[in-house]
Amino acid sequence: MLNLQKRFRVSRRKAGVSGFVRGLVSRADTEVTAVHDLSFDIRRGEMVGYVGPNGAGKSTTIKMLTGILVPSSGSVVVDGLVPWKQRSRLAGRIGVVFGQRTQLWWDLPLIESLHLLHHIYKVPRDRYETNLRQLTEMLDLGSFLEKPVRQLSLGQRMRGDLAAAMLHDPAILYLDEPTIGLDVVAKERIRTFLLDLNRREGVTVLLTTHDMADISRLCERMMIIDKGRLLYDGGVLEITERYGGERRLVVDLDEDAERPEVPGARVERREGPRLWLSFRREEITAPELIGRLTSRYRIRDLTLEEPDIEAVVRRIYEEGLS
Repeated sequence: MLNLQKRFRVSRRKAGVSGFVRGLVSRADTEVTAVHDLSFDIRRGEMVGYVGPNGAGKSTTIKMLTGILVPSSGSVVVDGLVPWKQRSRLAGRIGVVFGQRTQLWWDLPLIESLHLLHHIYKVPRDRYETNLRQLTEMLDLGSFLEKPVRQLSLGQRMRGDLAAAMLHDPAILYLDEPTIGLDVVAKERIRTFLLDLNRREGVTVLLTTHDMADISRLCERMMIIDKGRLLYDGGVLEITERYGGERRLVVDLDEDAERPEVPGARVERREGPRLWLSFRREEITAPELIGRLTSRYRIRDLTLEEPDIEAVVRRIYEEGLS
């Protein structure tokens, strides 16, 4: 993807007065840039997180990558194909899951939806049966394959949508909020499936989400977009270390300290002999802080807590990248 842009013309009504005619309505067209000069490459087999606030341009990007939208300018090649020019050929090479929409037939049993997709994608019979058996096992679909889709829980429907997206052996999987609204157990089941799929089949995954736990669990690389512009493209670990701000050391002292104080750290919280110490990585390293602690107090146990990725991304939105 190189220098990709997508602009929309938006009509807005303007109410006004003209002579004796009140409430006259006119329209004013304005141009909105949803994606601005976007460039990135994704290697085969990567799992990449694509994050940003609502309206940042994430879904617009995916719609251009799948051929649903035609860009205003720039170029895109997906698996050797130009999406909006070769959309039919590309459809057989990609899978798409939108967390708030479904490609399943609402009143049909799940298995019938999968049978229909088998014919739509023209998957050979033996390959279809093998894929269905593997997906049923990996996603634990057996207990609700015969249920109408409208009777499935959100977690069950999402697993059904993942099976539908992978039934034809796509090389690329686009996921737009795949864990939205799911409970902790359902989220973890889907994350485990995606990790296993990536390791076993080498499927390339582009994941958009507001759940930073998805990114931490699944992706080594993330891209941050805001107002249509790419703010960051790099490692999840690297951005956490660079913009993580304060780290936290949880310490269990051998005995209660009356007024605990450690140079280079702030006592954030205290419960008896347990202390929560906050410190900035640019001011002191964890080993240095632990050394100062052990020179002053007898320590029973300690744990180092790194800042979570959600706090890092929030800080970038608020402060920008330096």
